[in-house]
Amino acid sequence: MAFFVFVFLPLALAGCSGSGADDGNATMAVNATDPQLAGALQDQIMVDPQLGRQANGDSIRPPAQPYSGAVPSDAVAANTDPLDTNGLMKAPAPIAAGKDCTECAAARESVTLGGLAARQKNAKSSQCAASLTYSAAWAQRLPADLPLFPQARVTEAAGTEAGKCALRVVSFSAAQPMQILLDWYYTRAVKAGYTAEHQLDGKEHILGGTRARDDGAYVLFLTARADGGTDIDMVANNGI
Repeated sequence: MAFFVFVFLPLALAGCSGSGADDGNATMAVNATDPQLAGALQDQIMVDPQLGRQANGDSIRPPAQPYSGAVPSDAVAANTDPLDTNGLMKAPAPIAAGKDCTECAAARESVTLGGLAARQKNAKSSQCAASLTYSAAWAQRLPADLPLFPQARVTEAAGTEAGKCALRVVSFSAAQPMQILLDWYYTRAVKAGYTAEHQLDGKEHILGGTRARDDGAYVLFLTARADGGTDIDMVANNGI
């Protein structure tokens, strides 16, 4: 039996060595014909030293704290303009939204900003929705008379200036309670010559209106957050 062991062991090792050589040749062939794969195989692996220390890979104990993956605070990507609540007019109490509230249905059923804009009662807003493009920069291009709320944090924005369109659609949040946002936008809308109607659809408040001189229109959908702040979707068309 020992004789067979000594005979076949070298053969087995030789077989393994041959297989490795073939694999190396195959890899070299792939590298020669596929430069992207070659680069991926030869590039150095990037390591984040901060996350490496969090991994605690050399210890038999679990990490001392959870890995950092927290949602950024409202101070991140925010409008940093100071908030002035002096001289705000009080928004009227909401009236219950009826079955003919197209904005209410749009807010409930739309899953994108484009879908929300397309279902607005204002004809120009709905027609321009087809040419919307998405970029956070549109949040800073709202009409000057209905700008982004101070200290608001933008989550998504879209807009278009195709043809005669001047449509903006923005989703944002604010740390302030809903009543402050209602009063702030109501005051600005009325002073800019818009009408202002306040409706309530379940827990969602809708503030919207129009302006005859330029066919301007706006609508805000506001929902209170558990932390005391407010989530807002805003659609604005035309404006100064």
